[in-house]
Amino acid sequence: MSVPEATLRRVFWRCLFLQAAWNRRGMQNLGFAYAIDPALRRLYSDPALRSAALRRHLGAFSCHPYTASAIVGGAIHHEERVAAGQEPVAGPLAYKQVLQGPLAAVGDGFFWAGLRPFFGALAALGTLALGWPALVASLLVYNVLHLWLRWTLFRAGYRSGDEVLTRLAALSLPAWAARLRDAGSVLCGVIAGIGALSAAGRIGIGAGALLLVSAAAGVVALGYRARLLPTTYAALSLGTAVGALAQVVRGGR
Repeated sequence: MSVPEATLRRVFWRCLFLQAAWNRRGMQNLGFAYAIDPALRRLYSDPALRSAALRRHLGAFSCHPYTASAIVGGAIHHEERVAAGQEPVAGPLAYKQVLQGPLAAVGDGFFWAGLRPFFGALAALGTLALGWPALVASLLVYNVLHLWLRWTLFRAGYRSGDEVLTRLAALSLPAWAARLRDAGSVLCGVIAGIGALSAAGRIGIGAGALLLVSAAAGVVALGYRARLLPTTYAALSLGTAVGALAQVVRGGR
C-alpha cells in the first residue's frame, strides 16, 4: 500500500515543525513522530499496529532540520515495506540511525556554513545599495531555495529509500557550500570596503583609514581560518575600488 500524494504533502508540511517540541531526552523525536503520523494512519488500519509504529518513532532523533526531511521520506518508504510484510519492523529505525549523523553534517556544512551566511552578506550589500527591498528579496529567495531543497530531499528519501545518499551526492552540496563560502567572503570584503570608505568621507580620512585597516584585519583573520586568503585579498581590493568609485560619484554631485 502506497501513501497518497496528499498525505505526503501533509507530512512534509509537518516536517517544518520538526523542532517545535525539542527536548533533552529525545531531541527531535516528538517532531519526527508528529510529522510521520499521517502516513502511519494510512498504512496501518489496525489501531494496535499503528500505535506500535508510532512508538518506534519516539526514540531519540537528532539531525539538521532541513536535511531531516530526507529521513522522514525514507522512513515512510520503509514503513510501506513493513506494512506489506517485506521487511522487519526494525528497518525504519535502522535507516534513521544510520543516516541522521551524516545528513546532519551535510546540512550544517551547506545550509548553516554556506547558504545562510551568503544570503546574509547579499542582503547586507543589497540593502546598502538599494535599500530595504533588497533585504526582502534576499529573504524571499533564500526561503524559496531552501524549501525547494527540503522538498527535493523529502521526495528523494520517499522514492529511493536507502539510495537517497546517491541522490544526495548528485546535488554536490559540499562543493556548493565551498563556493558559497568563497562568494560570501567576497561580499563581506566589498561591504567592508564600501563601509570604510563611506565613513572616511563622513568623518575624515584618518578615521576612515583606521576603519579600513580594522575591517581588513577582521576579514583576513576570517579568511585565514577558512583558508581563503586569496579570496579575501581580492574581496578587499574589490571593496576598496567600489568604495572609491562611490566617493567619486558622490563628490561629483
